[in-house]
Amino acid sequence: MILKLFFWIFLFILVYTYFGYPFILFLITGIKKFFRMDKKDVVTEYEPEVCLFVTAYNEKDFIRGKVENSFQLDYPKEKVQYIWVTDGSDDGTPDLLQKYEHLEVFHEAARKGKMHAMNRGIQFVKAPVVIFSDTNTFLNKKAIREIVACFSDPRIGCVAGEKRIVEHKADSAAAAGEGFYWKFESWVKKMDAELNSAVGAVGELFAIRRELFEEVEPDTILDDFIISLRIAQRGYKIAYTPNAYAEETASLNVKEELKRKVRIAAGGMQALFRLRKLLNPFRYGVLTWQYFSHKVLRWTLAPVSLFLLVLVNGIIVWENGFSGLMDFYLTFFGLQLLFYLFAAMGWYLENRRLRLKILFVPYYFVSIHYAAIQGIFRYFRGKQPASWEKSKRAGSD
Repeated sequence: MILKLFFWIFLFILVYTYFGYPFILFLITGIKKFFRMDKKDVVTEYEPEVCLFVTAYNEKDFIRGKVENSFQLDYPKEKVQYIWVTDGSDDGTPDLLQKYEHLEVFHEAARKGKMHAMNRGIQFVKAPVVIFSDTNTFLNKKAIREIVACFSDPRIGCVAGEKRIVEHKADSAAAAGEGFYWKFESWVKKMDAELNSAVGAVGELFAIRRELFEEVEPDTILDDFIISLRIAQRGYKIAYTPNAYAEETASLNVKEELKRKVRIAAGGMQALFRLRKLLNPFRYGVLTWQYFSHKVLRWTLAPVSLFLLVLVNGIIVWENGFSGLMDFYLTFFGLQLLFYLFAAMGWYLENRRLRLKILFVPYYFVSIHYAAIQGIFRYFRGKQPASWEKSKRAGSD
């Protein structure tokens, strides 16, 4: 009896996290759209000065492309301040950047992590809107205009852009899985924002009001998440605009992607402690529910539930002696084994040029949950530094 109780608990956590919560969001946002509740048009003519802020550590291979992309964005050049902080770089990145006019480059020899570089560089920002972006991502031409249009609403304190994975036919399991994951994540984030507020932003592209930036602990792992959610804690909304997006290639393979996911999971645990006040529904209301459903469950209970579910299900079937071919527990156990078989096939076929990339999605799904558990242990062992080894991406050396 106790095993069946745990079975249903684990199943509920997984179903609610990946299907239930998105479905509830879909229903509520659909009702809001039908009645046009809380609708407020943005002012597209809003054109403040902005700062395009990039931190870079040994990124010489991406400098030319990123700078050219920045200069080609559709926004008055006289209203854009370009700031690069290159602390710790020893591959010639600062020297390459110094060759470009209009760039303000700030460099220190010591490498103290991205958050330290952001805290240090923010003092040089003169514009009221700061747009953060990574060196290895490229923004669409209208990105700045789409972002600043959101800030015409005084309730908006942060704007999250969309992250898009550039996929190619010959890409590996990482590309197929990562691309699918971010499409799903972007859909949920869009509904979060339509309901109340997006739950965090991604470092590839997000923006804040300069006046709302508060110095963040230098050892922070998920700088984008902490910065954006602390702004939400102060009563501002995080807008989401898929029309402003950053493109990057997928991780070279699942092994490289796991480096990112383990780090993100460790950062997620750190964020849970630093944003623990957000779990108070009496103070933050709907935002607490969004935060718990969208992030907390994914970082904690869902990964554990995924692997314990098949274990408990197997024990239940074993105790029943595999009796009853139509028995729910036996049938569900068979479906789980089939899912893990597909994941194993994805592992075996990784990096082979197959068109049926759907085979890689189970492999990626299992891998990121395994990485999440690794990240939890890494955080509590204190093994995840603020500065970290970059994952290799498709098309990079």
